[in-house]
Amino acid sequence: MPSRPLRLLGLAALVSASLSLAGQAPFPPVAKQVEHVSIWHGEKVNDPWFWLREKANPEVVAYLNAENAYTEAMTADLKPFSESLYKEMLGHIKQTDLSVPVRRGAFYYYSRTEEGKQYGIQCRRKAAPSGSYDDKAAEEVLLDQNELAKGLKFLSLGGMSVSDHERTLLFITDTTGFRQYRLFTKDLATGTISAPLAERVTSFTWAADNRHIFFVTEDNVTKRSNQLWRLDLQGGKPELVFEEKDELYGLSLGRSKDRKYLLAGSHATDTWEMRYLAAGEPKGAFKALLPREKGHKYSIEHHEGLFYIRTNKGAKNFRLVSAPVATPDPKHWTEVLPHRADVLLEGLDPFKDFLVVTEKSQGLDRFRIFDLKAKAWREVTFPESVYAAFPGGTPEYTSTTFRFNYQSMVTPASIYDCEMATGKQTLLKQTEVLGGYDKTRYATERLWATARDGAKVPLSVVYKKGVKRDGSAPLFLYAYGSYGYGQSATFSIPRLSLLDRGMVYVIAHIRGGNDLGEAWHDDGMLMKKMNTFTDFIDSADFLVKEKWTAKDRLVIEGGSAGGLLMGAVTNLRPDLFKAVHSAVPFVDVMNTMMDASLPLTVGEYLEWGNPNEKAAFDYMRAYSPYDNLQKKAYPAILVTTSFNDSQVMYWEPAKYVAKLRTLKTDANPLLLKIKMEPAGHGGASGRYDALKDKAFETAWMLSQVGITK
Repeated sequence: MPSRPLRLLGLAALVSASLSLAGQAPFPPVAKQVEHVSIWHGEKVNDPWFWLREKANPEVVAYLNAENAYTEAMTADLKPFSESLYKEMLGHIKQTDLSVPVRRGAFYYYSRTEEGKQYGIQCRRKAAPSGSYDDKAAEEVLLDQNELAKGLKFLSLGGMSVSDHERTLLFITDTTGFRQYRLFTKDLATGTISAPLAERVTSFTWAADNRHIFFVTEDNVTKRSNQLWRLDLQGGKPELVFEEKDELYGLSLGRSKDRKYLLAGSHATDTWEMRYLAAGEPKGAFKALLPREKGHKYSIEHHEGLFYIRTNKGAKNFRLVSAPVATPDPKHWTEVLPHRADVLLEGLDPFKDFLVVTEKSQGLDRFRIFDLKAKAWREVTFPESVYAAFPGGTPEYTSTTFRFNYQSMVTPASIYDCEMATGKQTLLKQTEVLGGYDKTRYATERLWATARDGAKVPLSVVYKKGVKRDGSAPLFLYAYGSYGYGQSATFSIPRLSLLDRGMVYVIAHIRGGNDLGEAWHDDGMLMKKMNTFTDFIDSADFLVKEKWTAKDRLVIEGGSAGGLLMGAVTNLRPDLFKAVHSAVPFVDVMNTMMDASLPLTVGEYLEWGNPNEKAAFDYMRAYSPYDNLQKKAYPAILVTTSFNDSQVMYWEPAKYVAKLRTLKTDANPLLLKIKMEPAGHGGASGRYDALKDKAFETAWMLSQVGITK
């Protein structure tokens, strides 16, 4: 039987709730219940834990501290294992390291880390007269994040950009964890950093005159990126250039590869619109390339007097067309790459003599290169059947090589340059895994689980060779499944601690992502969202049936919208999972989506549905984890979050745990671990702090299947 919970009467009782009585296990804290009635579609709905939204309320803070104390007490015996795992994970990492330098203008830019320091250091060196990298050239430190972070508990560098004449740096930092970025300049000759130029900046870019900058800011309440500004750094004041008033849309800002145009995008889930302005005319007006049209998504690049347009007009998975700058309407389009039903066109990287497109097919990334002179396509080949590949960043428009990052679940991240004319690949650097890592001791493969409606769900699997296929192996199943974000089969150093203890690791590429194209996303959103959850359940059932694992050996993890997944599948099939790690979980779906004042809510109507419409309300309510908790047995559950999370408010996981405590009939652990110090949606900002958190979570998950050393 579970420990008898205490009814908490005040702050003293609240704080002491986690303390154990002599000879007894700690009592879990129980949040008080306060009636809070909402009227939804004529129905009175009481939410007695609604008060946990009161962030400044000392009782809320005391309750969260009590949950932390309870978690610490309940996992005290895991501390040696967690510390051992941390040392093991850290022992695989080359702590003092250097990224591959990349040429931009007169310099090579790179980042490096130093042992014992939490953050990276951004640097550059002058290119040799031949244009090659010169490691004897003096190093210039652009930003040392360790210096910026002195006296702070959190620091996130949101981005940086060097001016065209390469004398001034523009960058944004957040010190709260709430993704509230402030904009600064740094004079690279003197080292002087300006006072903040703007608050709540989400994207930014330079004009070509090295004097004007443009940036986007977010709404103070909803965090929607809604205003585009221009600033003259020579004594000017910010001027509002454009305001996106439609709450379904958010703004973004960038610059074309050839640096000739500033590009501003307005994006809703189902509709995109682009505006452009010549980078050399900073006082000009942005012009819409194509008028906003419901359901039309397009992005643009510029190349030699033509706009290249990636469009879904008549092309579900996008196609590529070009058009003259003066007449970019569909009547003047020339098709460059036609639509293919089985290939998703994800991006374009234009160079003077080549085009590189990023595509996805059968859940795998790929690149194709178009030689503009030869009018021929070339596919970049990869050695493994299950892998991940990403553009590695090649800033120079005139480059004849294309840089990319290749890895797999057994191959560490590897940086290559590909000669675009010949396809020849040169390995520049592979992440070192210290401690004698040998990839031949591990295996990775692709499986396909059949969902209940017949859909084939790809699974990426990795394990240490010798694992028995008799149902005895522990298995870690991960998924996300929302927003059209596919999950790539990447390498992970901390994951080795699972594999080396005989645990199989699987990524389920469920519907809601774009792993199998745009339709894969469509089939896991809005009124088809249940497919996301049933795909995960069917994948788990498949792995059990095929004897990769057993129900009592299966642990699962998901974060953010993946935390919604965890909550939903745990409600639907609590018998299927031994343990669950739900990170920063979006679990209080109805309260959040019914409150238009909360960050992100309105803009996500097109992903989840608008609950002000009764049909959508009923459908969303049927899967909302918080609203579907029941009096029954649940698996072991660890919930992690941050008090300052900006994407999923802390109260969602807090309310979820508080409510579940009153309903669960099992004796399995239910733990809430919340960072009360500044931290964000991604947790701690420092690399050592983040690794300690990973070690704790890994120790807890392993312990649930009997592995404690």
